Amino acid sequence: MKARLKELFTHQYGPNQAIRYFFSPGRVNLIGEHTDYNGGFVFPTALSIGNYGAIALRDDQTIRLYSENFPQFSIFELNLNHLEYQKAHNWANYVKGVIKELIDSGYVINQGFDLLVYGDLPNRSGLSSSASIELLIAVMMNDIFKLGISRPDLAVLCKKVENEYIGVNCGIMDQFVIANGLKDHALLLDCNTLEYTAVPLEMGDYQIVICNSKVKRGLVDSKYNERRRECDESLTVFQKHLAIGYLCDMSQKEFETYKSELPNDVLLRRSRHAVTENLRAKAAVNQLKAKDLIAFGQAMNLSHISLRDDYEVSCEELDTLVDLALQNGSIGSRMTGAGFGGCTVNLVKKTDLDRFSKAVLKGYEDQYSIQGEIYVAMPSDGTKEL
Repeated sequence: MKARLKELFTHQYGPNQAIRYFFSPGRVNLIGEHTDYNGGFVFPTALSIGNYGAIALRDDQTIRLYSENFPQFSIFELNLNHLEYQKAHNWANYVKGVIKELIDSGYVINQGFDLLVYGDLPNRSGLSSSASIELLIAVMMNDIFKLGISRPDLAVLCKKVENEYIGVNCGIMDQFVIANGLKDHALLLDCNTLEYTAVPLEMGDYQIVICNSKVKRGLVDSKYNERRRECDESLTVFQKHLAIGYLCDMSQKEFETYKSELPNDVLLRRSRHAVTENLRAKAAVNQLKAKDLIAFGQAMNLSHISLRDDYEVSCEELDTLVDLALQNGSIGSRMTGAGFGGCTVNLVKKTDLDRFSKAVLKGYEDQYSIQGEIYVAMPSDGTKEL
């Protein structure tokens, strides 16, 4: 990959002997969806697909950015002193936002650079391409300028960029697992305390398979921020009776006791999803430790039903992919990520993968005239220099 990155970099910027190379993974969340900003647990893993970067420092204040993933944009040329958000800068805003936040936080970044990004992670697919870019830049700056920032703190910084600079009110999960991922493991992360446990993914005869619906998500323009507002509104009702900071601080019994206080059915369903999904995420670790993949798969199925019916963040295409997966041998299938498009995650027997893939892709194309994509998820390390 280094040779390919060097070739692409040289084509855009000319030869340079001081290029450094980095990789930043995508992520798939196995269970625990929309619990992160509700103070609960999530259970994601970093992926072996993601974004690669080649970077070389300059001797001035100029930043030049180019992405092979967005060839419709030419090289963005910026100045270290002018990093304001501009909608026309598209993907480059993620780069600018991270650098601006680092400088605003008092860290010294006093040289410009040339950067090339090349990724095999589908954009806006629900596999966290934006957080992958953010951590790619954050780790590059941290390493190159010797800033000495810890991985958890880099994740928190990148989440702040997503919330305040980009304008997506996301939780900490994506940035955290991409910063701290461990090969062949998933992370059980308490999004309230940021304490986490690395859990070996010993799947036996099964493997994690991702199905891409090719339905593009637009988080800023979607109902994602609306869901957060609904959860906050629900929380204020429960806080009249309980000393809690988040919906996921509630037990199932506490939810059942006070749910009648909610003013409408929508808020009831939103908060029910947060509480029950959090319990499923915590149970997942014990199911995997016991090698009870059937129970884990059933929890994934229940997660999708809750996301579809209570949280209403699925879509027809994702529901169809889940149905097709379960009809063709998957023991667990659910949408993953924020929803409104993107991908599903599935547990599939290794010996069934070929048959599963052909049947699901054919059934999906027959129904929607869309050629989906299927990837085997290989759990990866977090963002690092190659």
